[in-house]
Amino acid sequence: MKSYHLTFSQLLPISIDEAWEFFSSPMNLAKITPADMSFTVTSDPNHIKHMYPGMLITYKVSPMAGIKLNWMTEITQVEDKKYFIDEQRFGPYKFWHHQHHFKAIPGGTEMTDILTYGLPMGILGRIANGIFVANKLQQIFEFRKKKVIEIFGNYASTGI
Repeated sequence: MKSYHLTFSQLLPISIDEAWEFFSSPMNLAKITPADMSFTVTSDPNHIKHMYPGMLITYKVSPMAGIKLNWMTEITQVEDKKYFIDEQRFGPYKFWHHQHHFKAIPGGTEMTDILTYGLPMGILGRIANGIFVANKLQQIFEFRKKKVIEIFGNYASTGI
């Protein structure tokens, strides 16, 4: 099976405490996901307030217009204010391993996402990745970057 690897980094003009508080809450994921994906967390919000290893989170997502998919991820590792990892348990990917890293830097936080994924259906999955999936993931993370700037401001514009 073919696997794909993407890395995204962003500098945030907020403390590591603020960054961790926001990004470790699954309820904030919908705020930084494009609206056309109709992304909703379906887990009971009362059961996913504080992230911990073994936590299961369920979602509904529409990667293409009109197609609604169920998705479940498990938080497999957490080191407070340093990183957490989510892995797909069922959903649209053959596998999904997403690392979220946070590092305090002067005047803010460096956030890095490391994503490794694979698609089902062999050659058809590889074709789909080439013409659709990889581009869609790039768009999602680019949207997120812009949305995070809207929410927290731009690190570069803070003069730090």
